[in-house]
Amino acid sequence: MEARVSSGLQLPNWVSAEKIARKPAGSLQLFRKYGGQRLYHVPVTRCARAKERFHGFVTLKVSCVSENHKASVLESKSSPAFLEESEIIKSKAEEVEPNLDGRSLYLVGMMGSGKTTVGKVLSEALRYSFLDCDALIEDAVGGSTVADIFKIHGESFFRDNETEVLKKLSSMHQLVVSTGGGAVVRPVNWRHMRKGISIWLDVPLEALARRIVAVGTGSRPLLNHGDGDPYTKTMKRLSTLFEQRGEAYANADVRVSLENMAAKLGYEDVTDISPTAIAIEALIQIEHFLTE
Repeated sequence: MEARVSSGLQLPNWVSAEKIARKPAGSLQLFRKYGGQRLYHVPVTRCARAKERFHGFVTLKVSCVSENHKASVLESKSSPAFLEESEIIKSKAEEVEPNLDGRSLYLVGMMGSGKTTVGKVLSEALRYSFLDCDALIEDAVGGSTVADIFKIHGESFFRDNETEVLKKLSSMHQLVVSTGGGAVVRPVNWRHMRKGISIWLDVPLEALARRIVAVGTGSRPLLNHGDGDPYTKTMKRLSTLFEQRGEAYANADVRVSLENMAAKLGYEDVTDISPTAIAIEALIQIEHFLTE
């Protein structure tokens, strides 16, 4: 049996994967969601590349032909993307990068939202340089950690250095910059970031609290205070910070909502979404922003 794919592939549940011949060449690998568990291989003669890969989903049709039967469509429906994440992000980055015209990307969001991790994925896909704003501030202050800078010099001193770093970065191109959680508070910082494209990684506070507590709050100067249950204390402080910064985050050119992504992908927990999947969504949203 030969399967021809019009714009992707999805087999109905009555087709057994074990009955389909596996071929190392000319076959399409199917994956759950953005790249989870491998399901099966299906031999294909051609796979047309979809113009829009997904917002987490692609529309697929399969027709099967055998010696004794005419071609028939098995199923056509929207279903989770099946390609390797590495293939998807490479393709999407190739589409988006020429339209950036060298503009830098600035990732903003609450502490623990994954700005550094996702930023590194984006920089590799776009072949941009990655810079962490906090790390640059630490270098500028002689190697002191952010926690030590807050403790010794105070938050205002840190914010002044943060603004100076962003000012210098704004004159550069082809960067992916991970900013500090409070960088959005000062309007002058937005003037610098507007020379590029800003991306808000919007993560539910509950998920942030669990993530931060799991690794400890020692490196988080705005959280490392007080007694009590670590999760409750962290959640309360994050809620306060978000009340102060929420409207500022919303100024970003692009918003990547992990809550929306989880709903589309069928995840119960946003922490199950991989950094590469988040980076892919960021590129899709950037593409929409550039074409508006």
